Amino acid sequence: MNPRPLPEFSSWRPFYTLLQKEIRRFLRVASQTLVTPVITASLYLFIFGATLGERISVLEGFSYAQFVIPGLILMGVINNSFSNVSSSLFMSRYLGNIVDLLVTPVTPTQFIMAYTLAAMLRGLSVGTVVWLISCLFATLPWAHPVAAIIMACMASFLFAQFGIVAAIHADNFDSLSMYTNFIILPLIYLGGVFYPISILPPFWAILSHLNPLFYLIDGFRYALLGVGDLSILVSFGVVAVMSLVLFLWAASLIMRSHRLRN
Repeated sequence: MNPRPLPEFSSWRPFYTLLQKEIRRFLRVASQTLVTPVITASLYLFIFGATLGERISVLEGFSYAQFVIPGLILMGVINNSFSNVSSSLFMSRYLGNIVDLLVTPVTPTQFIMAYTLAAMLRGLSVGTVVWLISCLFATLPWAHPVAAIIMACMASFLFAQFGIVAAIHADNFDSLSMYTNFIILPLIYLGGVFYPISILPPFWAILSHLNPLFYLIDGFRYALLGVGDLSILVSFGVVAVMSLVLFLWAASLIMRSHRLRN
């Protein structure tokens, strides 16, 4: 006779099952979910590393390649963390199999964390490969390695929550893609990936501080290079607040599960 499973393990079994399902989902199409974003980032690295990296400099003491690589790494983390959750959850809504998931004994927190951890695994995997490829073009000093890892994890967590919110609010594929094309990409490009905010005219520099991705990118660059436009503590504080707000927002939407069925 098999021993009866512990209640603690049984209560978390749906969470582990959902997590495994999400990980296997993006690994099954790794050529699209992992290889394609790495190739895209490699093209950026070639353009800004091999062609412009040693010819221009926007930060004293560092080549342009060293300046732009942290932003490119974080861009890979952000895009893939968001797209992993948003596409998976929206497809479940679109196909109607989300109803099967809602009748399982998965708590809202377990639901969110299963999708989030799978998205973080994909986002951080792409970011790691982009960093390894970037070593061919420039060497980063890794001034604060622990802070860099934490910031990358926070960025991945933040955009996984945003992916949940977007997937629940999207009514069709076009509206889902609008989050990427009209919100995430503009914020990334205007957040200081390719230029320091300090070189902008005063009005545009102040306006850039309203961009939430500026704090992610600047904090991550500070952790890698040791210099940035803001204190790393300020960046961490802003990112932590944004992560908490989006997590609570996502949790409230999950608890109102009628929205997931629409």
